[in-house]
Amino acid sequence: MKKSLFYTLFLFFFVSQISAQDKHFTQFYASPLTLNPALTGAFDGSYRLGTIYRDQWRQVLDNPIKTFSMGADLRFDAPGKNNNDDAIGLGLMFFNDKVSVIDFSTTQIAISMAYHKSLGGGKRQFLTLGAQLGLTQRNVNYESLDFHDEFDGFNGYTGTTLEELPTNTFAFADYSVGLNYTAKFGRSGRIFVGSALHHFLQPTISFYETDAEGDKLYMKLNGQFAASLPLTRDNRVSLLPRVLVAIQGPHMEINAGANIRTAMGKYGGSAVHFGAWARPVRNSDGLGLDAVVAMLGFEINSVLLGLSYDLNIGALQAKQRQSAFEISVAYLGNYDNEEIVCPKF
Repeated sequence: MKKSLFYTLFLFFFVSQISAQDKHFTQFYASPLTLNPALTGAFDGSYRLGTIYRDQWRQVLDNPIKTFSMGADLRFDAPGKNNNDDAIGLGLMFFNDKVSVIDFSTTQIAISMAYHKSLGGGKRQFLTLGAQLGLTQRNVNYESLDFHDEFDGFNGYTGTTLEELPTNTFAFADYSVGLNYTAKFGRSGRIFVGSALHHFLQPTISFYETDAEGDKLYMKLNGQFAASLPLTRDNRVSLLPRVLVAIQGPHMEINAGANIRTAMGKYGGSAVHFGAWARPVRNSDGLGLDAVVAMLGFEINSVLLGLSYDLNIGALQAKQRQSAFEISVAYLGNYDNEEIVCPKF
């Protein structure tokens, strides 16, 4: 009975907040094509393959909320004699989010393109403009839902509902644009600043055929900042601050923290990362601290592996264990470890 009540309250909360649902990864730089289309091709190499998986609230749900994304992008030199240092990025991304409690899923496939303009010689600065076109589908399984008129008073929800339900799936086109600036300073310092505007045409996201203002997906504006600051002369130890600010309608989220990168081995071809984060959020009930995060990452030549664990502060105060776990894997083809043009994790 308690579990059924919990699911009912969860469904009510989820439906009431559906306009605020969007892609969400703690390791946001490990999923660059969902973060900012200007990060398409923002790496030193020929191609990049990556995937990330998020598992949320496993301790309190029989079937946790699962979010998965995978992407591939290419980087190649721009044509033309006057564009020797410029580059073009092309990418393809797949995303799926599944709320198993009510069997509600969001699936997207998107293509993106970016132009990396070199500012000056030596490939020390790039200004990038990117765009993304996606097709999104949302689906709900009505067989997983129970309605009041199905209850027979004796055996449970065994009747047939008379609710007039719409088609259980719909699709819409979605568009995003982004800008990103990268610069190298000193011998091994890096700085990365970017911003992206998602859903700028505000597509309708209702299962019903309606064009009401409240059924449109809010535009989302996010800004990203990252840096690589050497702490030793040989750059075997460096500090990697990370900040993401996202605003969508009345909601705001901030992910802020830092990683420490330590090179491993004689030549430093491998490295280990560890860091801590905090995530304040602003909703209709005000600003508060949503979660604290621990992160661990590994670089093994061209392979990147990231692990993170989110602990919900509200659940901690209520002596519960609501949390989220993420794992990301990426492979960089023809990777040159001497240059870094996109932050990791």
